[in-house]
Amino acid sequence: WMLARLDEAVLWANERGMYLIIDWHSIGNLDTELFQHPMYETTFSETMNFWRDVALRYRNIPTIAVYELFNEPTHNYIGVNPESLGRYDWERWREMMEELVDIVRAYNPRAIPLVAGFNWAYDLREIKDRPIRRENVAYTAHPYPQKGGTEEHTQEDYFSQWDEHWGFAASDYPIILSEVGWTSSTDPGAHVPVIHDGNVYGPALIEYADRNGVSVIVWTLDPDWSPAMIKDWSYAPTIQGQFFREAFTR
Repeated sequence: WMLARLDEAVLWANERGMYLIIDWHSIGNLDTELFQHPMYETTFSETMNFWRDVALRYRNIPTIAVYELFNEPTHNYIGVNPESLGRYDWERWREMMEELVDIVRAYNPRAIPLVAGFNWAYDLREIKDRPIRRENVAYTAHPYPQKGGTEEHTQEDYFSQWDEHWGFAASDYPIILSEVGWTSSTDPGAHVPVIHDGNVYGPALIEYADRNGVSVIVWTLDPDWSPAMIKDWSYAPTIQGQFFREAFTR
């Protein structure tokens, strides 16, 4: 069933000349096998099997360009209850990602693996000294507005935090922000770290990405998940949906 739905998306994208990212959308600790919600539960074995099947199935489809190997590893260096899903050791995480890269490349040597850092795919500081030891690997960050804390931030605050946690890597590696966005505190599904009015965060994010050659993908084109880009299935845009539509078409 899952692969049949992916096939539909692949055919649709090919008709329109669009590239796709396939994402193993789990949130948690792949080593301890503790996850943020039951729907994210998986194992390293299941994860490897998924990428073997996907890389084999789509190895001759050039529009499937990027494989996001694991959505959000949860180890956090700071914050409330950072060990709630178990500690990660970066060396172990790096080895696991390298195993997944090797699985993908065995079937599809042209694929671009996308690797997340810690703190729910926000913190890439470990790659300064210990990057993934494979060629042609890209990295991802999910810089939601409250990742640096819940207080208000100026544009300069955001730039400084992003420089420290992930932006530095853009001079050496491809960076794809595969989740960004915000929602009002009164909107359905509002939760930390996505609550914001967007007035500072949105323009700052676009300027920073443009300045550093970073790619941006907004979360999410669905009215039932937060932060939503659309209000309903008539595709009426939310405030963030309208902002990013204008930003991407200017």
